Parts: sequence; structure tokens; C-alpha cells
Amino acid sequence: MAQGIDLINQLRGKYRSFFESKGHLAYPSASLKSDDPTLMFTSAGMVQFKPYFLGATPKFAGIEGVHHRVTTAQKCLRINDIENVGRTLRHHSFFEMLGNFSFGDYFKKEAATWAWEFLTSSEWLGLDPERLYVTIYHDDDEAFDVWTRDVGVPAERISRWDEDENFWPANAVSEGPNGPCGPCSEVFFDRGPEFGSDDETGPNTGSGDRFIEVWNLVFTQFDRQDGGELEPLPQKNIDTGLGFERLAAVMTGLEDAYATELFQPTIRKVAELSGVAYQGVASVSHRVIADHLRAVVFAVTDGVMPANDGPGYVVKMLLRRASRHAWLLGLREPVLHTLVDQVVEAMGEAYPELKDGRDRVQGILRTEEEQFLRTLESGMERVAQLLDGLEGATLDGATAFDLWQTYGFPLDLTQEMAAERGVDVDRAGYEAAREQAREVSRGGREATALFSGSRDTLGGLAERVDETEFLGYTTTTAEATVRAVLADDEEVDGLAEGESGVVILDRTPFYAEGGGQIGDSGKLEWDGGAAVVRGTTRSSQGFSLHRVRVVRGRLRAGQAVDARVDPSRRETEKHHSATHLLHAALRSVLGKHVAQAGSLVTPDRLRLDFSHGQAMTAEEIDRVETLVNRWIQADFAVSWRVVPIQEARSAGAMMLFGEKYGQQVRMVAMGDPADGAERVSIELCGGTHVRRTGEIGSLLVTAEEAVSAGVRRIEASVGMAAVARAQEQRTLAQRLTRALGGTAAELEERVARLQSDLRHAQREAGQLRDRLASAQTAGAAASTEVREAGGFRFATAALEGLDAAALRSAADALLARSGADVVVVGSGSLLVAKVSDEARQRGAHAGNLIREVARRVGGGGGGRPDMAQAGMKDAASLPQALGAVSDVLAG
Repeated sequence: MAQGIDLINQLRGKYRSFFESKGHLAYPSASLKSDDPTLMFTSAGMVQFKPYFLGATPKFAGIEGVHHRVTTAQKCLRINDIENVGRTLRHHSFFEMLGNFSFGDYFKKEAATWAWEFLTSSEWLGLDPERLYVTIYHDDDEAFDVWTRDVGVPAERISRWDEDENFWPANAVSEGPNGPCGPCSEVFFDRGPEFGSDDETGPNTGSGDRFIEVWNLVFTQFDRQDGGELEPLPQKNIDTGLGFERLAAVMTGLEDAYATELFQPTIRKVAELSGVAYQGVASVSHRVIADHLRAVVFAVTDGVMPANDGPGYVVKMLLRRASRHAWLLGLREPVLHTLVDQVVEAMGEAYPELKDGRDRVQGILRTEEEQFLRTLESGMERVAQLLDGLEGATLDGATAFDLWQTYGFPLDLTQEMAAERGVDVDRAGYEAAREQAREVSRGGREATALFSGSRDTLGGLAERVDETEFLGYTTTTAEATVRAVLADDEEVDGLAEGESGVVILDRTPFYAEGGGQIGDSGKLEWDGGAAVVRGTTRSSQGFSLHRVRVVRGRLRAGQAVDARVDPSRRETEKHHSATHLLHAALRSVLGKHVAQAGSLVTPDRLRLDFSHGQAMTAEEIDRVETLVNRWIQADFAVSWRVVPIQEARSAGAMMLFGEKYGQQVRMVAMGDPADGAERVSIELCGGTHVRRTGEIGSLLVTAEEAVSAGVRRIEASVGMAAVARAQEQRTLAQRLTRALGGTAAELEERVARLQSDLRHAQREAGQLRDRLASAQTAGAAASTEVREAGGFRFATAALEGLDAAALRSAADALLARSGADVVVVGSGSLLVAKVSDEARQRGAHAGNLIREVARRVGGGGGGRPDMAQAGMKDAASLPQALGAVSDVLAG
């Protein structure tokens, strides 16, 4: 598939070369992160050149001279029609816009004639001019004359349209805004009736996709004044946009851009991972993932981090839309970060910064997706419930915002799910609720209600039911009374066997999710019944919300129950206490700049994100791991107490950046100087912990990696989880030892020896291939007839057993020995063409030659004017391919 990507990359190069030949400066793409305060993202090629359109001197830093002609391939991001992305075959959020610009230099004649030349000349794209149509603004007679007289387009293939179609900005004459504007002229390509509909008679007609716009030429010649008056500008400018994705589809003969190698690497991987094949227009989710992932990778690479406001919110929204569609395809684990490689594969050659930022982008995407997936399923279920029970055709904005606040469920996903049922969402109400929430002091994640609609229900309960008393710091079992039962956001009398809901107790040993520690699971038991507790969260009213499923009997409000936390909680406590020790050790080894940036604590592992600008060395990891284990073996006391926040500050307690704290805080300390012990850690924390560090057992670091710019992630296991991990490593070492022989201590030496042997064998194999190529080439040179076609002397040869490198060497040798202008050699399914310097000067082009030769046998390829290579689907086609060389040269 690399050949397809190569062909697409060549299109960019051709565009650049063409306009360089017309005196344009080839200028690099601006960042997606726009410097324009009126824009969140760069949305068009002209954005970075606004000052020059307004008359500023086009002098560019680091480039000599003044340049009134410029060409670019610009990265762009627009979300104005995001709801259509994926649902159609032609919409994209991120796209590339090829553009040529004139700042007071050339105007309509040059813009139109050059566009036509690039599109139709056999030297460039070679499109059939009979399949090109032009649209113009309804009174732009100047453009009509240019197209008909100077370019030669028949009048019947030119149509006139109003300001909504052929003026920039659209409808600017009647609606504004004031300022520079002008008519535009668009070039359409006729893809043929098979792409169209019965009501499609030309550009901008019907419902089909037969006539596709490929190029928009904007003639900025007016200054709109109040009342719609158009005053001529003293400096007339040209601003064109050639959509690269559409161009790629046209030039590859494919139905749409998603079928090209711009998107197919990602789509193929999604199909492979999900087991759901891509089936064209029906496969909405594949396209949403491919499009949005590409946009996110480019945005993050350009420094736009996921956030809750501004450009960062757009990135987060796109990522979550893609994550939802991955979920719809059955991918329940984080997967988007694994697809970054496919984006780099498709776009990395044109934009090398993608390769450079690959690891950082993967870390950021994985973090975001893991966070979203934790609540996606419950969020989708809740939206479906709301829509099922909705009376009318509009979902109120406050509810939509509550879905975001409760589930992290973005507005656009709510709108998308609602639109699927023909329901609107009150956007104004959403913004009002969002603004109100900003003005209210909010607690941490643990203070989030479980259900979006439960706020009123829980608020009503709070008027008559006290907050849940938490007993879990000292016990994992308790007798309690059910204060309320909720199902589908409503208070109910009870839950029958097999039913699920939420239970509020007067007191509970279950820890509610928060501070990185997962919520407890376990069971509730009563006379004649039992329920499984699947998770626990905490509401802003102070209730512990137990998600339950009744497995026996009926659970009613007022029922006395025995609450028992799953024994895995003890392992969670070990990992949580170890996280504090790990944080302290990182600050001791790496420096005081280290600060916790996030964490996850489960029964079998811990994960700590921390601020640090570079990867930890193996020595640093060893030092951190050793220090933590020393503190564990020292069996320090672990204590906690609730103190005024000012006292905690005075004591030097660590506080998480951005975390909201009340006036009273829980301070957890490890090591007590009063007992003559070292104070190794003191942090504000609401989680559960061991009583002494010795209970942790031991800590084993399992991973250290980048999360985002300036943020690292370290993972570890403790207790029995660490023992299990160590046993896995020992078993692996034993298997390797048996496979390689010797002892475990000799593994490194034996692996190094194998690597050395492999390199030696590869060198010998390469030498043998070179000898084989040389021998076959010598024979071919002696026996091959040098023929002539198209004014060039050429030779061909079929060789055996050569790889691409050896085949290229053989082509070099045959060119030198035969005295031909052009040689084409093949081996298996590979073809290589070489052209002499003299022949190149006379117009021979290896890339064009090999591309056409390969095409005739169902293959593809290309390359430079002097050397190119191609591949065939079937090695048996080699004689036919070599036989086609004379026809291609002659044609």
C-alpha cells in the first residue's frame, strides 16, 4: 500500500512544482493552532496571509526578497458540519488545502489559465478537459470572458450562480460582513453517470455526487460597505483552494477520499481489530474513526491538548466521538492510540512532525480514551433512557449539560444520538447551564452524581435523609439500613430479583470512587435476599451510591442489610499506600519538580502520572524501586487525621495541582518522627490505606512511559500482584534459557551472539544476491537486444531471485553495460526502471514509465525521473509487463 501513498504524495509535489514554475514561493503550512484571535484553528490556506491580503508587504522571515506569489499545502480543521462527517463520503473535519495566492499581483486571467493548465496538461494531472465544468458568480462577466476566450472552455459548460454559491464570504453582498470580499469561480470534475442521480444535470444540482468541486478560485476585488455597497479594492488578490482529499480521489479513480490511502491504513486496521469489514457508504463508524483520529493526531502534534474549553475541547470532542464509534464496533478497550501509526503511515512523509511526535500523541490519546471509556457505556445507556422517555422533540439543555458533567458525555454526542431519533437538543439551555456551573464551586470527581437526572431526586432525598456515614477507614463490614432505592433516576419502593439500580445506605463500609482509587464492590445480604454491589460513587449531596443487582429476594427501602466489601479492597489499599511512597521516591530521586498529575489504583496495579520532562533512565527506575522497597521493609506506621487545611500546608502535605479542597482535609502520613522513624510521605488523601508499610509486601515497577508533553507515567504492582508478575518474569526467563541453552546469567551473551550471527548471515545473503544480480546482468547485457521506441534506446531483462535492492543494482549495471537510454528489469513481482542523464534531458521519466507499465498488468508504482520501481499482483505477468515497455515509450 506504500505505493498508493507514494502516488498521493506525488500529487502534493506536483502542485508545488507547478506553481514554483509560475514564480510562486512554496511556503510551509501554518500550524493548526491558529495565531488569529478570531479562530480556534487554521481553517483555510489564506489564514496565515491575512495581513498581505490587506496590503502588508509580503516579506517572510528568513526568506530573501518580497513575494507577491505564494503557494502552500495547508493543514486545516473545520467542525461546522461535524454531524455529516462519516455519514457522507465527502465530509471531513481535518483536510489539506492546496492553494496559490496573489497579493496584488496577477488576477483572474492567470488564476484561471494556470488552474486549467495544471488540471489538464499531460505534464501535470492530465485530466480530460471535456469532463471539467466551471461555475461563476451571476454577474461576473469578466470571469466568463477569461474562461471562454483565454482558457477556451465552451460556454455551455459554464453556469452562473448567486452569492450563496459563488461569492466569498457566502452571501456577503446581502448579509455581510463588511470588508474584503469577491466573486469566486469553481471548477468541477464530472466523474461519470455511475456516480450521479437522475436529478443531477451539472454542478450544484441534484442529490448525486457525479459533479465534484475540486478547485475554488476566489477573486478578492471588493470592499463591502454598509448597505451592501461593493467598492473596488485598490489591491486585487487571488485566493484559491484545491481540496487535496477530493483531488486524491479523482486522480486515483476511487469513489471517495476514504477509499484512498489517506484513510485506508486506519480503516483497514479498524476492520482488523473489530472484525467488522468496511463496506463503503454503510460503514459510518470506520469513517468517523479514520477522520477524527487524523484530526486529533495533527492537532495534538501542533500543540493543541485535550481540554474542556477552546480548541482543546474540540480535540477532546473529536477523540470522544471516535471512541464512541470504536465502542459501537465492539472495541471495548482503548484502541485509538494504537491507530496513530496508521495516521503516521499515511501522512508522515508529507508532515514529518507526525513521526517526531508519535509517542507523545499516543500517550495523550490513551489517557483520554481510558478516561472516557470508564463512563461511555453508562452515558450512552442514560441518553437512550432519556430519549425513550422524552415527550416532544427537544431535549432540554440542562439535562444535556448534566450528561457532560456526570458522564463526561460531550454535547455533540448527545446531539448525534438525539438526531438519530429526530430529536433536537436545546443548545442555548446547555450553554446557560454550563455557565452557571462555572460560577459554582465544584468538588472533585467523587462528588459527581451517578445519573444525569438524579440531581432533583437526590436533592429531594437530601431534605429528609442524612448523608451516608462512611465506615470504610476502619472496617470492611457493617450493619446498615437502606434509606432509598433508585431505578432509572427515580426513587422506587424496591428492586426485585434480577433488577438493577442504586441503593443508598445510612452507613457503609464501601469506598466511593475518588482520588484515583476505584470504588468498592462487594455484596449486601438480608434475610431472604442478596445483592451484588458492582461499584460505588459519591453524590454532591454526600450520599454513597451503591450500584447493585439483586440476585435473590427483593430489596426495599427500610431493609436492614449486612454490607460486605470484597476482600480485593485490601489489595487496593496496598496499591494506594504504595502510590504515596512511589510519589515520594520519585521526588527524592528525580527532584522536587515532580508532581502527581493523575493516578489509578486497583487491586492488581497502580498507575501514577507525574510531571517530568524526560524518560527515566534504567538507573533512576532502579533507585526509585529500591527506595520504595526499603520504606516498605522499614514497616513505617501509616496514620491519618482530619486537620484544617492551613495546618496541612504548614506540615508540608502534598496537594494535587488543580484539586479543590475544603477547610478540613484528611492528611495521610507515612513514617512518624515521634517514634524515631523517618517521615517519608505526607499527602492530602481521602482514600483507604494499610496500617503499616510492611503490609504492602514489595513493589515491582512494571512500566515507565510518556503520557504527554512534560508528563510521564509509571506503573507498578505490589503484594501478591507483584509476586505474580515476578513469577511471570521468572517463567519467561526459564523458557528463554531452555530455548537458547546455558543458564539465565548467560542469556544476554547468547542473545547478543544470535544478533551478531543474524547480522553476519544477512550480510552474506546480501552479498550472494549482489553476485547473483551481477552474474545475471552480465548475461543479460550480452544477450539482450537494445531496441528503440519513442526516440529512446531501451533494453529489458527478466531476472530471478532478486529483491528490490539487488534489482536496482542490476538495473544500474545493465544501463551501463548495454548503452541503452532506458532499462526496465524485473524479478518475481518487482519491476525497476532506470533512465540515463541524457535521456532525462530529452524527456524520459522513469516514474511515469514504470507507473504505466505496471498499470497495464494490474500493478502500481512510481518514482523519480532517473529511477523508479513498481509491483505487480502476479509474478506471472512479468513477460507481459516487459513487453509493454516499447508501447509505453512510443505512446
